[in-house]
Amino acid sequence: MLAFAYPWLALLAPLPVLAWFGLPPHAERRAGLRVPFFDRLARLSGQQPFDGGVVARRGSVRFAVLTVVWLLALAALARPQWIDPPLHRDLPTRDLLLLADLSGSMDTKDFTDPSGQTVDRLTAVKQVLDDFLARRKGDRVGVVVFGDAPFALVPFTTDLELCRAMLRDTDVGMAGPRTAFGDAIGLGIGLFARSTVKAKTIIALTDGNDTVSKVPPVEAARVAKDKGIVIHTVAVGDPTAAGEDKLDEAALKEVASATGGGFFRALDRAQLAEIYQRLDAIETRRIDTVSFRPRRDIYWIPLAAGLALTLLAEGLHLARRYRRDHASGRRPATAGARS
Repeated sequence: MLAFAYPWLALLAPLPVLAWFGLPPHAERRAGLRVPFFDRLARLSGQQPFDGGVVARRGSVRFAVLTVVWLLALAALARPQWIDPPLHRDLPTRDLLLLADLSGSMDTKDFTDPSGQTVDRLTAVKQVLDDFLARRKGDRVGVVVFGDAPFALVPFTTDLELCRAMLRDTDVGMAGPRTAFGDAIGLGIGLFARSTVKAKTIIALTDGNDTVSKVPPVEAARVAKDKGIVIHTVAVGDPTAAGEDKLDEAALKEVASATGGGFFRALDRAQLAEIYQRLDAIETRRIDTVSFRPRRDIYWIPLAAGLALTLLAEGLHLARRYRRDHASGRRPATAGARS
């Protein structure tokens, strides 16, 4: 669609007509031919000399060319633009951070994969998370893994294929054998510091008891609440375990409750998959659709047309003048004279 940025310049279109009729003719004084026998020539010709001038009239073709060139120049000044069809872009309005426990206890083989084979907890978690991420189109997702200390595996990104690939490459013990859940929450809060979206969510899964964090998980959760972050906790450990592998369900429930999130317990892969389906329903996709129409300036088209028309008209005028001079036997005027 064609549009003009400054359409009001069209009001200047009749300006040449107003100048033609409103301004006085151009006056120019020129020296006449002086001869001593002027009076005799006047009597012989039968004409009476008088003071006055001659108004040269411009040809209709030349006037039409000048009019068109003026209109084309105004069209270029009005900044014509070609507006393309609207484009739509989806902008994420949620940042979703996954906290994945890589402590030594995640190597326990008490989960069953879809084929019926017994796998360790981390393998089952990665399989379910992979399917979960495949449905998260429209969100920015980040991944933090933790053991003895937390590490940002993937910063917030809309490239969910990258998140899935990085998660598939994780292994038990990569971050140390113990569980620093509280510090992982603290690192997640830091990652959200530059986030400008309104919805901020953490999904944390762990199977151990936090024994090495500098900040207790509950205290970190309270800070997250103040930052507007919701934490959902998923317990994948054995509630009957003891020692380092003991699952502190009370702490996980308190973390989720402090931020308005939910607590879930997964004792097998089926429950784990069901949990992520429920989370997928709770944390529905949120996007803002922004529409814009690209604009391309095409002022060069009327400028090029005006230039081409001017050159064509001048070329035809010179050609006609050359033919007239050649037919009359006169030598055509040249740019310079030879010495």
